[in-house]
Amino acid sequence: DFTPNGRHLIFWAGGKIRKLNMKTGKTKTIEFSVRDSRTVMAPPRPKVEVSPDSFDTKMMRFVQASPNGNKTVFESLGKLYVKHGTRSKSVRLTALPDDVKELYPSWSRDGSRIVFTTWTDADLGAVRSIAVTGADIKTHTKQPGHYFRPSYSPNGKTIVFEKGSGGYITSGLWSADSGIYKVSSKRGKPVLVTSQGENPHFGKANDRIFVTTSEDKARVLKSFDMSGEKPRTHATSAMAQSYLMAPDGRHIAFRENYNLYVMPTLNGAGTMAAGAKASAVPVKQASAGGATYPAWSDGGKVLNWSLGPVIYKANTAAILNGDDAPETGINLSRKITADRPSGTVALIGARIITMADGDGGVIEDGVILIKDGRITRVGSEGSFAIPASAKRVLVHGKTIMPGLIDAHAHGPQGTDELIPQQNWSAIAHLALGVTTVHDPSSRASEIFAASDLQRAGKLLAPHIFSTGEVIYGAKAPGFFASIDNAEDASAHVARLKAQGAHSVKNYNQPRREQRQQVVSAARAQNMAVVAEGGSLFHMDLSMVADGNTTIEHNLPQSELYDDVIQFYSGSNVSYTPTLIVTYGGLSGERYYYQDSNVWEHPILSKHVPPNILQPASVRRETAPESDYADAVSAATAKKLMEAGVRVSIGAHGQREGLGSHWEMWSFVRGGMSPLQALKTATVNPASALGYSDDIGSLEAGKLADLIIMSDNPLDNIRNTDHIEYVMIGGRLYESETMNEIVTGDSKRAPYFWE
Repeated sequence: DFTPNGRHLIFWAGGKIRKLNMKTGKTKTIEFSVRDSRTVMAPPRPKVEVSPDSFDTKMMRFVQASPNGNKTVFESLGKLYVKHGTRSKSVRLTALPDDVKELYPSWSRDGSRIVFTTWTDADLGAVRSIAVTGADIKTHTKQPGHYFRPSYSPNGKTIVFEKGSGGYITSGLWSADSGIYKVSSKRGKPVLVTSQGENPHFGKANDRIFVTTSEDKARVLKSFDMSGEKPRTHATSAMAQSYLMAPDGRHIAFRENYNLYVMPTLNGAGTMAAGAKASAVPVKQASAGGATYPAWSDGGKVLNWSLGPVIYKANTAAILNGDDAPETGINLSRKITADRPSGTVALIGARIITMADGDGGVIEDGVILIKDGRITRVGSEGSFAIPASAKRVLVHGKTIMPGLIDAHAHGPQGTDELIPQQNWSAIAHLALGVTTVHDPSSRASEIFAASDLQRAGKLLAPHIFSTGEVIYGAKAPGFFASIDNAEDASAHVARLKAQGAHSVKNYNQPRREQRQQVVSAARAQNMAVVAEGGSLFHMDLSMVADGNTTIEHNLPQSELYDDVIQFYSGSNVSYTPTLIVTYGGLSGERYYYQDSNVWEHPILSKHVPPNILQPASVRRETAPESDYADAVSAATAKKLMEAGVRVSIGAHGQREGLGSHWEMWSFVRGGMSPLQALKTATVNPASALGYSDDIGSLEAGKLADLIIMSDNPLDNIRNTDHIEYVMIGGRLYESETMNEIVTGDSKRAPYFWE
């Protein structure tokens, strides 16, 4: 603005108020300071045990009550179990080999048989059935394929199922002609019924197949005759995720806002408007706090569902009468002993960057002593005795540092709830030294099940943590999490905790009080809250004030001044800027594609399918280095970190494992020292996410999660990916092959493209 006499122009620039003399053109700075205070909420930061000796499974999958309601079949750690009543111990349904996955069970209407699918990475899938006694197993598909969600007709003579496709995390073979198929339960060849829909099932009649599908921006319940003809639309909703027709044809259950609802059907062939707030027919909420895997029993008189490890049931008439949802159910959880190596290993002679103090805790010519997966001693060579029984690994001339912790690590854990025996993406992360991932947006039924598999030693992968589905403010079917009050927020947080989350994602709820309610609910339930930044500066700062545990994605400003630095650093809120997908310019990922031949990386190229690695990396865009925004955001992150804010890497799943190194490299491009960059991948995320009692540094009592490199990253940060070996939980692997050495002899199976 101009001064009243018009002789000077007052303006802001470079964080200062300036005064421009209109006559001389000279500029002066108007010095000022403000002493003020702001109220900030303390963020929740629970302590999380990274790798307990035993654990209770939480994400029971494909939970289905029997038609009479007396038994429950479910999947846990890749196998089907049956539980009788409330007190009996769950027992295996089949005697199939341990390496065969058993999935998607469904009961025959008379309760005598269960149809399900099987999977191995080498042989792909099959549709099978078995007597509830465990006898008389039959295979109903002759060709391998990608099969999902089989279901019996009421008379048991027909089985319908989904045939899907692979090509990303699983083999792409046998992926043609996807759709809904039928096959005789006795013998015969599967026949395509329709290419539309998912979750095929029957109502009262044997001659119509019901599916959920999408049409005209809505989710609809449709049925077809057995030839895929004469389609009927029974219900439609803008927000419902899936539907389930009752076996007597009198009611429809549907899932919306993560809860289960029931409404009566219409007589005739009319279409009903479904939805939690629909008014054409009575609609009542059956569940409280969330529901998965609905199933009818007692001919449609009882509705069952699960949440985490618990199965609930309610009388259909009571639901429609408005009775309260059941608060208790049958717990299906199983106590599992975690995988552990046994014995003592000594890593001898390496430079050890322990990260145990502010200077990196570097020990030259060091020794790390490991027993049963945990570090017992760390010191210089000769400073303590190595037991005679220890297996000695000579690593002179190498450098050892803690395993990397990717605080924002998206990535596939399965495909349509199928978790393969080998997840090449997870293995690639581990091969490149990422020993722990935190995924702030994933499918709960995949990622928490994968986490259990990793802990049990049935999946080669980093330690896996996640928020599950985000608490999403946008109205998208299957993802929208409605929050109208504090109780709603508490229910969403409790739902995710029940499924296995230690953190929740506060994702773009449109009003500040909604976001505050999520934080308050998480704090009350001792859960961390990671908040989506969304490139909205004022929203970011409000979420700092409101006490979110971390802010995810970079603050969009190219410069931060002392007011913001002081405010943020006084809050105890952490920061994960995800430089690889930087807002405000070309991203870090793009920079590294132009910087090197990524498709030729000696580790990455061994573990990522060429058709996935090469398209983005071979034909790459180029631009002047100054056009890339990752270094700009890294420079502001450096200011925050030096003021006391925990700044962490978050590779966003952009490039499997290597992205975590790019994050560190970008921090150095923004002015950090190599040691500071190493902190963003080790001690900082460990502290921010509550893992620091177990990981983040190499100290006695902590997990033996570490990287053995041929070169020293303190000399050059670009040495971080010069990895020869990686150790997770005390098990040692060659990075290029991911075969276990010294601590065991497990061999990675060939990938599906090899």
